[in-house]
Amino acid sequence: MKTKHQFLFQDSRCLSNIASNTISLTVTSPPYPMIAMWDTLFIEQNNQISDQLKDNGNGAFELMHIELDKVWEEVGRVTKYGGWAAINIGDATRKVGRYFQLYSNHTRITSKFISMGFDILPLILWKKTTNAPNKFMGSGMLPSGAYVTLEHEYILIFRKGHRREFKTAEEKYNRNASAFFWEERNRWFSDTWELKGVYQNLFNGKTRERSAAFPFELPYRIINMYSVKGDIVLDPFVGTGTTSLAAAVSERNSIGLEIDSNFRDIIFSKFDNLSKKSYELAKSRLDNHIFFIKNYINNKGKIKHINNNYNFPVVTNQEKNLSISYINNIDFNNDTFIINHCKYSFENEDEFVFFGGHNQQQQISLF
Repeated sequence: MKTKHQFLFQDSRCLSNIASNTISLTVTSPPYPMIAMWDTLFIEQNNQISDQLKDNGNGAFELMHIELDKVWEEVGRVTKYGGWAAINIGDATRKVGRYFQLYSNHTRITSKFISMGFDILPLILWKKTTNAPNKFMGSGMLPSGAYVTLEHEYILIFRKGHRREFKTAEEKYNRNASAFFWEERNRWFSDTWELKGVYQNLFNGKTRERSAAFPFELPYRIINMYSVKGDIVLDPFVGTGTTSLAAAVSERNSIGLEIDSNFRDIIFSKFDNLSKKSYELAKSRLDNHIFFIKNYINNKGKIKHINNNYNFPVVTNQEKNLSISYINNIDFNNDTFIINHCKYSFENEDEFVFFGGHNQQQQISLF
C-alpha cells in the first residue's frame, strides 16, 4: 500500500484545501488558552485578547476559544459521517488581575463539539509523568488558600454521527487487517494513560521557543484505535509532525497544517529516518505479542486461534488477519511525502520460533 502525507503551511482556521466529508480521524493538540506561552499566538489572531488579559481572565479565555472554534467548525465540515476527533488539551490555572482561578479548556471544547452535533464518547486522562518531588501551591500547609496541582491532561473523544459501517468484503478485510492485539486493546482502551511528555527546545531564531509536544505513542494509539489502513488522518495544529509520523507508520494517509512555516525543516527531518524506525516499531509490537503469548499459555493453557499472517497464537478470532507493516521507501515532492509500505515478515525462520523471541516487553519510543 502507498500512503500520502501532505503538509499545508497555512492558518488552520480555514481548511479550504480539504474537501467536506473526507477525513476519518482528527488527532491534534491545539494551543492551550490561558497558558502564557500561547498568549502571543492568540493575540496575533485577535488583539482584544491583550486588553482582556490585564483584568478579565474569563473574557480573554472566551476570546481565545472563539478563535479555536473556527478550527473546530472546519474539522466538523471535513469529518466523514462516523468519523472521529481526538483532541489533547489541558486546563489552565492563572492569576489575572487580583484573581487566581482554573480555566477549564476541556469543558469549553466539549461544549463546542456538542453544539456541532458530535457524539461525546468517554475521554482519556493522560497522567503526565513529573519529576517534581514536592507539591507547594497556593498557601502551602495553611488552609484555606491552597489548591491542587494539575498533573493530567485530557484526550477528548468525539464522533460525528453513529458508528461507522464496513459493508463491502474489501472494507471488512481491511478492517480485520487493521486490528490490534488483544493485550494492546486492554492497555489502550483504558481511561487513564501514563505517558511521558515530550518537552522540546526549538529556539533557532525562527520558530517559537518551545513546543510541549505529545509523545509519539499518544497519536499512534489513537490512530490504531479509531481508524483503519488507508484512512486520512488530520492534524490542524501539526507542530513538529508527530501525528503525521504516527499515521505514516500505521499505514494511514495524513494532512497536517501548521501556521508557522519555520517548522517545515523540523517536520521533514523526522521523515528522514522513518523507514528504520517503522521497521523497529513493527518488530517491537510482534516481539511484545510473542512475549505476552508465552506468559498467557504458561498461566492459562492452550490458545485455539492462529494469526494467518504470522502463524502464531492470538487470543481472539478478530486478530487472525491482523498484519503490521513497515516503510520501505519514501518519495518527497512539494511538501508531500509518498510512502510505500511492506507487510512485516520474519526474514529468518529461526528468528521466529513461537517459544523464542525476546524475554521482555519493549516500549514504543521513536521520537
